[in-house]
Amino acid sequence: MAMASRLTLLRRISKLLLSPSLSPSPPLRSSRLLFLLRNASRTNVSPWPFASSRSFCSDPLNLPQDSQGPASIDYRSVLPEDEFHRLANSTIHNLQEKLEEYGDIVEIDGFDVDYGNEVLTLKLGALGTYVMNKQTPNRQIWLSSPISGPSRFDWDHDTQAWVYRRTKANLFKLLESELEQLCGEPVNLS
Repeated sequence: MAMASRLTLLRRISKLLLSPSLSPSPPLRSSRLLFLLRNASRTNVSPWPFASSRSFCSDPLNLPQDSQGPASIDYRSVLPEDEFHRLANSTIHNLQEKLEEYGDIVEIDGFDVDYGNEVLTLKLGALGTYVMNKQTPNRQIWLSSPISGPSRFDWDHDTQAWVYRRTKANLFKLLESELEQLCGEPVNLS
């Protein structure tokens, strides 16, 4: 550490320790100050590890251009809350009915469809469990899948469907594909 930056650091430490609102009792303050001053002047290591670099938070993130971060949200297209509830409730209730019908076709031990507290749960016994619920603040339907993991679906006005922005997957198509893969029987949820 250069001498000028070490002196600056030492001045900051002494001001911090001598500040009446932040410092401990006078004897402890004096001994702590001496300890910090001695150790800071003897080593090249700052007594405050987080203060060792001036660019602690100022460096920009250098992410690759093709990184798969979430797409930006166009807040002009966010659904009004009443419309979101209408669309999400309709979607979840229709899925519940279709999944109950599907359960009559497939023969899987532990197959169960349950809807309570605005959460739709599809249990497939040893094959796994799907959980779907509304996220009103985000105007999304969230899905937890035993195959694809968690997904957050937004209403897409153009396609009139729930779409996962990160992968562009359609909620119904994703469920149809995964259920056929797990259960061995095709299903039409749309």
